[in-house]
Amino acid sequence: MTRPITLITGGSRGLGRNGALHLAKAGHDLILTYHSRQDEAERALAEVRAAGAKAQALRLDAGDVASFAAFAQTLERTLQEHWGTGRFQALVNNAGTGLHAPFQETTEAQFDQLMNVHFKGVFFLTQRLLPLLADGGRILNLSSGLARFALPGSSAYAAMKGAVEVLTRYLAKELGSRRISVNVLAPGAIETDFNGGAVRDNPALNQAIAAQTALGRVGLPDDIGAVVAALLGPGTGWINAQRIEASGGMFL
Repeated sequence: MTRPITLITGGSRGLGRNGALHLAKAGHDLILTYHSRQDEAERALAEVRAAGAKAQALRLDAGDVASFAAFAQTLERTLQEHWGTGRFQALVNNAGTGLHAPFQETTEAQFDQLMNVHFKGVFFLTQRLLPLLADGGRILNLSSGLARFALPGSSAYAAMKGAVEVLTRYLAKELGSRRISVNVLAPGAIETDFNGGAVRDNPALNQAIAAQTALGRVGLPDDIGAVVAALLGPGTGWINAQRIEASGGMFL
C-alpha cells in the first residue's frame, strides 16, 4: 500500500515535530516546513526517517502570502522528485507563534504578525495548495483551548484561532465535493517551548493549570501528536467540520 504524504507547516519543532513522528510511526511520509532553523529541520527529518518514513523539509514563511506561489512550485517539484507524484494526501496547518500581552497593550504590529501567520497565512496557503491536495484528502487546522475559555493576555492570539475554527467549517462545506474532510484540533496547555516554554518551565504556572484540569496535569507533546495521527488515520475520514479539543479537560 502506498504511504500517504502529509505536509506539516512548522513541522521542525514543538507539536508539529511530535505530530510528524507519530504520523511516521502510523505509516505516513512527511514534508515538514521550517521558518529559519534548518538545523532543527534536519534533526526532525532524522527522527521521522528513523521511524520508517520518507521525508523532506522545505523552508516556508507561513506569514508571507506573497511567497506561497513559489512554495507551491517547490512543493510540486519535491513531490515529483522524491515520490514520483504531483499530489499529497493531508495538510496540517500547524505553524505559529505566541503572544502574551494585555488587550490594551497589544500593538498593531503584534496583531498583524499574528494575523498573517495564524489566519491570513492559513487561509491563503490552503487555497494555494488545494490543486496539489488529493481528492479524498484531509486538512487539519490547529487552534487552541483559548478559543473556548478566556485567559487575560491572549486576546489577539485567541481571536485568530477563533477565526480558524470558523474557517474550518466553511472549508469542510466547500471542499466536500472533493471528499476532503477538514477539522480543527485545539490543544490545551502543553509542555513545549511555545511562548518561551512558560508551561514547561514555570512550576507555579504548570501546577496552577494542572489544578484546573480534570486529568490532573498539563499536556505533553505526545498527547497531541497521537491525536494528530488518529485524526489523519484511515478510520476517521467521516469526522468532518469538527472542533476536537485535546486539553485533558481544562476549565470544565
